[in-house]
Amino acid sequence: MENYITIEDLSVVFDDGTVAADNINLSIKEKEFLVLVGPSGCGKSTILRSVVGLQNITKGKIFVENKDITKLSPRDRDIAMIFQSYALYPHMTVYENLSIPLKLKKIPKDVIKTKIEEITSMLSIHDLLKRYPRALSGGQKQRVAMGRALIRKPKVFLMDEPLSNLDAQLRVEMRSQISILQKKLGVTTIYVTHDQVEAMTMGDRVAIINNGKLIQVDNPSTLYNKPKDTFVASFIGSPKINFLFFNNIVKFNPNIQNKFTKLNSFENKDNLVFGVRPEDFEIENNDDNLTINIKPILVEDLGFSKDIIFSLNDENSDKNYIARLPTDIDIIENRSVNISFPLNKVIYFDSKTNQRIDF
Repeated sequence: MENYITIEDLSVVFDDGTVAADNINLSIKEKEFLVLVGPSGCGKSTILRSVVGLQNITKGKIFVENKDITKLSPRDRDIAMIFQSYALYPHMTVYENLSIPLKLKKIPKDVIKTKIEEITSMLSIHDLLKRYPRALSGGQKQRVAMGRALIRKPKVFLMDEPLSNLDAQLRVEMRSQISILQKKLGVTTIYVTHDQVEAMTMGDRVAIINNGKLIQVDNPSTLYNKPKDTFVASFIGSPKINFLFFNNIVKFNPNIQNKFTKLNSFENKDNLVFGVRPEDFEIENNDDNLTINIKPILVEDLGFSKDIIFSLNDENSDKNYIARLPTDIDIIENRSVNISFPLNKVIYFDSKTNQRIDF
């Protein structure tokens, strides 16, 4: 499948010298749902605004269907965008808001009516057509904004944190609805969020942005299991991954190098870091596991599991870690206990470079 959108060497430098996008190279396939994710202020919205034409770029080019759109005005790019605020016209009914993109194209009234019936039925908002935005809930406004963007069947659909104003339960509902709708319509979509759970559940691929740079782009499974560096590893996954230094682990497992002979290929073991996901900890040990002795500081019972906030016994620091264990495990706060983790689940890093190590 050919690249549908291509971003080449995109850089955006603001007047105050802030580098909002730093030499971004990214390709999106036709019908793909790509999510840009990263901490607030990392540059993901700047990239999105550059694609739609609302942001002046310092360097680079943007192509859609192999056509250079870099210098085109936003209205000539055939790209629809939903903003965080939805930007509905308050003095217009839902019907009138939906009809605007088609009226601008001088589409006949009967055709407009048919298209509105189609999109409102698809989004389950056909009973809202006579209402004004002030009479809509957050989820309803979001669906109307989507309908207005999609009704003209744009080449590309951009979404900038569209769920951030919704409550937690509605966000979960709406993200599944957006994913289903995108697959049904087959519109090539770029979606921006700072929520890694949202990114991982919605995206065919996810692009991790930090400090204006593209760190890694891949499918959710690869990002989770083979993160490029410690930033990606810690950003993806909830609760966050634990970073345990080799020198601390060897105190509890003096024969670790006999158990895992590949460690001998890494010269400076002082720099070796074990990345352990909270859900990979176990209370029972076996020959394929490494053991650590912990002091539980806080036990959070989630009903379906227990999150154990702990420190390492014999570690001279106030650093805390987290393990997610079955809810029937009896862990008592401030009472030392052994827990373990399997070697085959560990992700290794070099603390000097922060890069993942593949043994």
